[in-house]
Amino acid sequence: MSTEEEKIIEQTNNWIKSVVIDCNFCPFAAKAVMKKTIRYIIKSNVNMNDSLAALKEELDYLETDTDIETSFIIFENDFKDFDDYLDLVKKSEKLLTKENYDGVYQIASFHPDYCFAGEDENDPANYTNRSIYPMLHILREESLTKALSLYPNPELIPQHNIDFARQKGLQYMQMLRAACL
Repeated sequence: MSTEEEKIIEQTNNWIKSVVIDCNFCPFAAKAVMKKTIRYIIKSNVNMNDSLAALKEELDYLETDTDIETSFIIFENDFKDFDDYLDLVKKSEKLLTKENYDGVYQIASFHPDYCFAGEDENDPANYTNRSIYPMLHILREESLTKALSLYPNPELIPQHNIDFARQKGLQYMQMLRAACL
């Protein structure tokens, strides 16, 4: 692994710990971090087909290594344009279906310019999904279902996240994410 890849993983870990866990955006993330069951794949200078091939490889890998709870495919230099990234997400979800992984894995989407449909780009709530790099987060559906069944009122998580980010404000959320670099 190159020094640059190590730096990207460190920054991503900082973001997971400082934003995702400390803001309680995902109440299940801390367990994966503590148990060190997260896998990181760094992709640079790849096109759509290469990215989808990387996703397929990672899905196949997860099938053989059940000790890995979740994976992040991080695109260091690619999919900077949010609309291009959304196209990747759409095609990734189609790939899950095509490869019969529906109900087995789920993809969560994170991007530096993430903007929820119909929301202002400066809405602090967008920071619930604004990461350091464009990335696809692959989750095991069975683990997610189990975790949600143990969590009181899991349907309230998204609204809690929105309320938290808006209460903290845009400047706070920007500084929090910037500090991860």
